[in-house]
Amino acid sequence: MKTIVQQLGRYRRDTVFCITLTALEVVMEILLPFITALIIDQGLEQANLPVVYRYGALMVIMALLSLAFGALAGKFAASASAGLAANLRESIYNNIQTFSFSNIDKFSVPGLVTRMTTDITNVQNAVMMVIRIAVRAPLLLVFSYIMCILISPKLSLTFLIAVVFLVVVLGAIMVVAMKVFNQVFRKYDDLNASVQENISAIRVVKAFVREDYENAKFSKASSNLYRLFVKAEGLLAFNNPAMMVAVYFCIIMVSWMGAHFIVGGTMTSGELTSLFSYVMSLLMSLMMLSMVVVMISMSMASLRRIHEVLAETPDLHNPEHPIEKVADGSIDFDHVTFSYKHGSGKNALTDIDLHIHSGETIGVIGGTGSGKSSLVNLICRLYDVDSGTVRVGGRDVREYDTEALREQVSVVLQKNTLFSGTILENLRWGNPDATDEECAAACRAACADEFIDRFPEGYETRIERGGANVSGGQKQRLCIARALLKQPKVLILDDSTSAVDTSTDAKIRTALAKTIPGTTKIIIAQRISSVEGADRILVLDNGTVNGFDTHENLLQTNAIYREIYESQIKGGGDFDQSAS
Repeated sequence: MKTIVQQLGRYRRDTVFCITLTALEVVMEILLPFITALIIDQGLEQANLPVVYRYGALMVIMALLSLAFGALAGKFAASASAGLAANLRESIYNNIQTFSFSNIDKFSVPGLVTRMTTDITNVQNAVMMVIRIAVRAPLLLVFSYIMCILISPKLSLTFLIAVVFLVVVLGAIMVVAMKVFNQVFRKYDDLNASVQENISAIRVVKAFVREDYENAKFSKASSNLYRLFVKAEGLLAFNNPAMMVAVYFCIIMVSWMGAHFIVGGTMTSGELTSLFSYVMSLLMSLMMLSMVVVMISMSMASLRRIHEVLAETPDLHNPEHPIEKVADGSIDFDHVTFSYKHGSGKNALTDIDLHIHSGETIGVIGGTGSGKSSLVNLICRLYDVDSGTVRVGGRDVREYDTEALREQVSVVLQKNTLFSGTILENLRWGNPDATDEECAAACRAACADEFIDRFPEGYETRIERGGANVSGGQKQRLCIARALLKQPKVLILDDSTSAVDTSTDAKIRTALAKTIPGTTKIIIAQRISSVEGADRILVLDNGTVNGFDTHENLLQTNAIYREIYESQIKGGGDFDQSAS
């Protein structure tokens, strides 16, 4: 609940207005049966029409005021709940932007989507109900019971039996239902994961004719969600029977005992009439509270999941006095050990000790899982090391302002991502102030101009979400051009030319050497042809350095490198390169 109050922000005023207007609405409604009793006792039974007219006019005014207060309260409730939902979404989104990769690894993408959609919608509906009904119902309950006591203290005691009965039943339902709803929203994550995976990989699904398999997987996730919802709603279905038991009990008691009191002369007909009204108001307030219980049962599970994201703090922090400038592109790994789960004992990198001079071109090669991507992720501080030190420009990366470091260490990741928008808009992610000429120059260096010039709209061609309307090789070249626009001191290409032919790959490497000669370039590749021209080549094996030397020396001294080289050469070279 503290999270809710903090996120209300400027909508707290609307919340206060809603609560105040709801209280005034309840006051008007509570006084109406009292006025009705006066009309019956002082007007109708004594044939006094002026009294009837006078109190009748007062009732009309009070009813209109109640209507106005209720309408305004509803308006402010809608504003406050919708505003809260907007603030929660913005806060979650902003907090996610501060996460390091290790933070993001704790939450699945479908889980974050569910929290920002289904969970926040549940909280929004609950808050709207709470600030309206959870204020209205207790006030109505208290005021109605006070009026019942004023009319008949003896009869009002019987209502406590109904109240205690409902509190016990509804409390038990809420405790059990909340546990079930916790499971429900975890199953929502599974359902969203199934949908996201299927849609993002729909081409693969169709290529392998796996539609039936994916349908069965989705049906299983949907069925699990269905069963849990049936269980939860089945528990909540006990609300209405419990309410009806209390309602009929109170009606029977008022009718039977009220008749005895009228015959005995201790109660008037008007008082009995108003007592029926107050009893119904009291029971209606209990029914409204039962609805609040249902909504709170659902929203508490959602609120906890939202709080998990908001309470998550970034693992990476800037130092108190961060360095804002990277001196050069030199890189040093001093006995670095790293694991994705600290303390797990499963190291991705172990005792890495290597030193790269500024302006060097370094090739990195190794088998799958050898730690190539893990190595370069540490250079731009996407993760922190377990032990040892990574230095860029002669300083520990943990001493830099994170944004300043990443501005000078440009990475083209293994999974290339383009965003919906024009080619120019995507390129300017690298440099928002880049001119058209600078964008064109970067594209020439990345050999992207070859296909851009063939598009009818050129650089204004629109890229669909995720780059769905360009090929894998075109996407890679656009991402390289985007990275070049940052004019970094370190450029990392993480297997980012795997989808282009060897001829284009060679052109890109030649262009990089000419356009950014002073930039340290780290090229991760599976092909020997992509790295053999590098100044030095790093061979990784199972997270350790197996070799670090020139192409010629590694052929003589490193068994792993020689085996990779011979397998590719004897196999006829790369798939798109004719064998010599």
